[in-house]
Amino acid sequence: MTRTVWDSSLGKKTVMAVSGLIMLLYLVVHMLGNLKIFFGPGEFNHYAHWLRTLGEPFLHYEWALWIIRVVLVVAVVAHATAAYQLSRRDIRARPSGYVHKKKRATYATRTMRWGGIILGLFIVWHILDLTTGTVHPDGFQAGHPYQNVIDTFSTWYGDTVYIVALLALGLHIRHGFWSAAQTLGAGSRSRDRALKIVANVLALVLTAGFLAVPVGVMTGLVS
Repeated sequence: MTRTVWDSSLGKKTVMAVSGLIMLLYLVVHMLGNLKIFFGPGEFNHYAHWLRTLGEPFLHYEWALWIIRVVLVVAVVAHATAAYQLSRRDIRARPSGYVHKKKRATYATRTMRWGGIILGLFIVWHILDLTTGTVHPDGFQAGHPYQNVIDTFSTWYGDTVYIVALLALGLHIRHGFWSAAQTLGAGSRSRDRALKIVANVLALVLTAGFLAVPVGVMTGLVS
């Protein structure tokens, strides 16, 4: 039964919708945490340390953080797998008479596909930059997240990578939230306008909230 549900297009869309909402919830919390950087290094570093002690003493040090990471990895993999399989299914179902690119895919579909690829690559970069420090400029300092963020956004390429990824994120959220609402049955004629407004507001707020950090460093507001 489970396999039958997964094999159907509706099942894959449902997986994408649920996993997307899980990631969206995380992004809202993550953005709010990031904005603590405007309150200074003490506040931001304390927040980063609190994440590692979350759930103590019931949970051991960093256990809650690792649980969150595992849930996110599962959500990302499920989301990407379902999206890829739906994309391949859509390509196979297209009439052979479609020649022009505009007829083969809508703007929203192309945006979601390329945006998904950009975000997938960005997740890898983000981990290597601010989690492991592998590609971090000027030496990664474990236990000093405030300074690591300053270092990252003090380089032109660091700013470029994050800004491009965040713009792609905004477009992805705008269309993704709407699609998830339709898939999960929340859409209707009476609610469509409200859902579109919510999708636009979410995309705008999250994009602006995440962009505030690199812009703050670039302008010297955060230093």
